[in-house]
Amino acid sequence: MSRFRRLSHALWHCQYHILWTPKYRLRILTGQVANEVNRCIRAFSEQKGCEVIELSIQIDHVHLIVGRSRYRGEQNRKFII
Repeated sequence: MSRFRRLSHALWHCQYHILWTPKYRLRILTGQVANEVNRCIRAFSEQKGCEVIELSIQIDHVHLIVGRSRYRGEQNRKFII
């Protein structure tokens, strides 16, 4: 599969790298908390029409790379809100 998406008059490659940290970078993302964060991120991404390309939950932060599966022009910036 090509990393580029296309429609009849558009070609795009849109990915966002998101870094999320708990307040004061507390080391709380372990065990059940990490599982719940994983579940919530995947559910929210599916709800917003995003593809989770990479998700790495560390003990004190989360790295997330998401891409849009459909072209939405200017709305791409608003998918998180």
